[in-house]
Amino acid sequence: MDAIIKNFPAPEGVDDRPSQKEAEDAVRVLLRWAGEDPEREGLRDTPARVAKSYRELFAGYDLAAEDVLGRTFEEVAGYDEMVLVKDIPFFSHCEHHMVPIIGRAHVAYLPQGRVLGLSKIARVVDIYGRRLQTQESMTAQIATAIDETLRPRGVAVMIEAEHLCMAMRGVQKQGSTTLTTTFTGAFKTDAAEQARFMTFLRAQR
Repeated sequence: MDAIIKNFPAPEGVDDRPSQKEAEDAVRVLLRWAGEDPEREGLRDTPARVAKSYRELFAGYDLAAEDVLGRTFEEVAGYDEMVLVKDIPFFSHCEHHMVPIIGRAHVAYLPQGRVLGLSKIARVVDIYGRRLQTQESMTAQIATAIDETLRPRGVAVMIEAEHLCMAMRGVQKQGSTTLTTTFTGAFKTDAAEQARFMTFLRAQR
């Protein structure tokens, strides 16, 4: 991910971000609020570690899906059947509680003269995962990015995830999974294509 970030410009408004010191000071405030002493030996370097980890965990704000998806391939020998990349692992964070979301994404599209490098699909999942999210928004964002960049006959995205904001706090229901889908084009208008997508997902599981 660090290598990817270096290849893209910072997003608009990045100059308004607090400094590294301000971020570390904010972590110290939270530690004191939680009842800890930020100056004790075990926590002395925690603010710097947290700020550094947040840069990695939220690296998606520094990337644009359109740049990752920009290169496509037209030499496909007439292939126009479904392309499915399933079981793409991702980590994200709930925008309401900033607690992890852990899941898998399944992404399919119906080519229309061009195809994507398969790693590009996984990278797009990472870009939107490494932001504060709701699962519903993330599902739609992945589908829209591929649909608008590649212009295929249709895109299907399914996300299965566990929300630790439900497991660690609130109702505290460990192991519950949320499933969301977004369909565009032929996947949205043709029930047979949706059924085929679901059949492909169940294959060899």
